[in-house]
Amino acid sequence: MPQTLNVDWTEMLSFADLILASAILILTFSLLVYLLIYNWRNEVARGFCALLAGVTIVYACDVVLPRVETPQAAVLWLRFQWLGISFVPAAYLHFSDALLCTTNALSDRRRWLVRFSYLLSAGLCALAFFTDWIVRDGIFAPPITHLAPGPLFRGFTAYFVLTVLYGAYNIHRARARCLTPASRRRMAYLAVSFIAPALGVFPYLVLVGAPEPVSSRLVLSLSLIGNMGVGMMLAVMAYSVAYYGAFTPDRVVKHRLIHYLLRGPVVGAAVIVVILLIPKVEAILGLPRDTVIVFAVVIVVVLGQLLVNLSKPFIDRVIYRQDAEEVSLIQELDRRLLTSGDLRQFLEHVLIAICERLRVPSGFVAVVRDRELYMEATCGDARSAEDVLKAEDWVEVLRTLGRARSESAGDRDRSFCVSRAGYWIWPLWSSQGDRLLGLLAVQARTEEPLLTEEEWQTVNMLLRRAETALEDRQLQQTVFLALQRMMPELERIQAWRGIVPYVGGSPLLEEEAPVVDMKELQRWVKDALSHYWGGPKLTHSPLLRLRIVNNALEEEDGNPARALRSVLNQAIERLRPPGERHMTAAEWLLYNILDLKFIQGMRVREVARRLAMSESDLYRKQRVAIAEVARILAEMEAREAGRSYDSLQMLDKDSAPAYNDLVDGRGAAKDRGRKAER
Repeated sequence: MPQTLNVDWTEMLSFADLILASAILILTFSLLVYLLIYNWRNEVARGFCALLAGVTIVYACDVVLPRVETPQAAVLWLRFQWLGISFVPAAYLHFSDALLCTTNALSDRRRWLVRFSYLLSAGLCALAFFTDWIVRDGIFAPPITHLAPGPLFRGFTAYFVLTVLYGAYNIHRARARCLTPASRRRMAYLAVSFIAPALGVFPYLVLVGAPEPVSSRLVLSLSLIGNMGVGMMLAVMAYSVAYYGAFTPDRVVKHRLIHYLLRGPVVGAAVIVVILLIPKVEAILGLPRDTVIVFAVVIVVVLGQLLVNLSKPFIDRVIYRQDAEEVSLIQELDRRLLTSGDLRQFLEHVLIAICERLRVPSGFVAVVRDRELYMEATCGDARSAEDVLKAEDWVEVLRTLGRARSESAGDRDRSFCVSRAGYWIWPLWSSQGDRLLGLLAVQARTEEPLLTEEEWQTVNMLLRRAETALEDRQLQQTVFLALQRMMPELERIQAWRGIVPYVGGSPLLEEEAPVVDMKELQRWVKDALSHYWGGPKLTHSPLLRLRIVNNALEEEDGNPARALRSVLNQAIERLRPPGERHMTAAEWLLYNILDLKFIQGMRVREVARRLAMSESDLYRKQRVAIAEVARILAEMEAREAGRSYDSLQMLDKDSAPAYNDLVDGRGAAKDRGRKAER
């Protein structure tokens, strides 16, 4: 007689339900974290986060309960589960009201109803956790463990059902007000998947309210089917909510969310499955179970990330199917981009290769920027190279190189070399031969350049590579310059994308005036002034994105640092009073501080001595001067945008009194009075 296979269907269903509940727990928690990071400023996302938080708590307890061993512990976790169950109705109202508000259907009554529902849910949660009014001790029969209904349980059930239905009605109204196909489609996704959190929570209410024991297999089968739907619908809801409040293009949001889900919840769920599937035996292949789990988790995580990376091109083709060619070019640019650090490293490699081939100990590469030479890469004695670059009349050398090159045989004689200051110097030309990109110099072996034919071939090949890199870098700088000019407009366009027309919405006749954070603006001005004559705080300043700076680029040959310096100088000059300059006059104080400290670069002690004040008083007046420059820049920017600046605060609360005291000459007297009072 063949043996029949005895299958414990209850245990199998319980195990499958545990795996699925664990996967949904990871999914809800991951979506909650994602929306908190990327969409927290949006009210719709905050309402959905409240909904996800309740579902996360419910499923966390659902995963824990099968492992509970005592009735007392089970009751504690079941009551804690009501922290999520009781707040789900309020979160439903919050989320649906936020969606309706995005269609310009504002209502103070709904807003107060949402607030009241949160207070009511908090009270119900306290009753469920500390009393037996809503739930009481029930049945401990793993895998089905639940509480028994209390006197107010039916009232809570009615409250739960009514809020879910009212929320669904709000979403139906919101979809009816949508005009654009995209907004209507996303609202339809939300309408279809809106029931998902309720399905994830409501089975616990059914168990509690059941008049007699329910079949374990039936409950587990329904729970398994319901959890499958809940997981898919939650992902659809999160996909739709992720677009609210996002000023980035849809393709970026889609790409970021999909890859986040693949690297986070999907890999995490795979790890949970592996942990749960490894049998509970003392030894597997001669190893303890814990050791096998560690190796299995590592393998799953590594292989999971590898599979995501390998599938990235296919996923990107699906996401960017309409803009595949353009996105491919952007990705190719990102891979081939040559940053300043990359260029410096590449030139160092070229320089080292030439020095090694010619058997010389040192050399340097200088590039042309703003019609001047700057050290870009060195090999060997860097200080000696700096001294040579500073001491030598390189302007005359450039002229000599240009004349000699034009007189040399051939249109482009790359072997041309001169000997100056103990170095052999090669010019680096553009591909058209009309622009000098820089110089490459190595320590001279002989007074005149003397190389073998093989050395000439190697040097020519390496020089050609250096020239190509320098020219590519200049082309990329042109692209970056264009992006800097376009960035303010691109940000405005992305902001306009979030404005969707709805039924009953008032037309947007003009762009909303930007909010100016004067504190932040003053900090940027201070940083830029501290590096007025060059430095990262000037060349990478956020002030480069101002319209007035972009407009000044043409006058400054497309150099962003010089354009910003020019704009700062204009703002400082506006503080210059009319008439003859006086170092100690009150009306000249702000201008004198800015001119001496930042433009002329004097030390604080020397500036304080010239202006006849203490260093502490100088720092206080310097803050006022910087605030005035920030005010003038904001005024210039507002005028450039065609707006009025009357409604903006010129100075913050701390600097305005100091400025008034400074103008009328009473600042020092009041300082002495305050010190006397202290």
